[in-house]
Amino acid sequence: MRPPELTPEILVRAYASGVFPMAESRDSDEIYWVDPKQRGILPLDGFRISRSLRRALRRADYRIALDGDFAAAVAACADRDETWINDTIYALYIDLHRNGLAHSLEVWDETGMIGAVYGVTLGAAFFGQVMFSRRSHPSKIALAYLVDHLRRTGFLLFDTQFITPHLASLGAVQIARADYHERLRAALAARADFLSATDIPPPQDVIQRNTQTS
Repeated sequence: MRPPELTPEILVRAYASGVFPMAESRDSDEIYWVDPKQRGILPLDGFRISRSLRRALRRADYRIALDGDFAAAVAACADRDETWINDTIYALYIDLHRNGLAHSLEVWDETGMIGAVYGVTLGAAFFGQVMFSRRSHPSKIALAYLVDHLRRTGFLLFDTQFITPHLASLGAVQIARADYHERLRAALAARADFLSATDIPPPQDVIQRNTQTS
């Protein structure tokens, strides 16, 4: 059962303050707030498309969906041996999605959803949460399309919380907490709409726009 003190409204205020929730594990009831000294962000003008990702994008043996199945995307992201998404956090993200404040970008093929990334949106900030991939490239394909989509819909900040080697290879960087909070304030003062563009561009357009800005 969700602790009475943790509500979607409190979660939104936390993101706006630069902190985010994590649970110790899927089965843990304890949730704590995190505000890293070094914050991960993915500059929207610095996404890197490797040769292998370029080939994967051009194969186009997939389709992209926006909010095609948000609940399934979050569940798939949490379906791993170690996860910080417990039942409470899962339910909170579902509530935010119903209120138009959380969205997913998914990669599908004939077998079903093979990759996705989801996050929370406030102002012109996108707070990326978790991504998953059932093959080698779907999560990278999802990020390539997501970065392109965020740029097209007016976002200024893509918060990745932490940096992994996977994210670093795609252009993510670490910045100091004070720098992050300054960028966050600027993004919150601006406006963007994740669903203001629902068309899915062809892979070549995504490659070209990212190549021009990276």
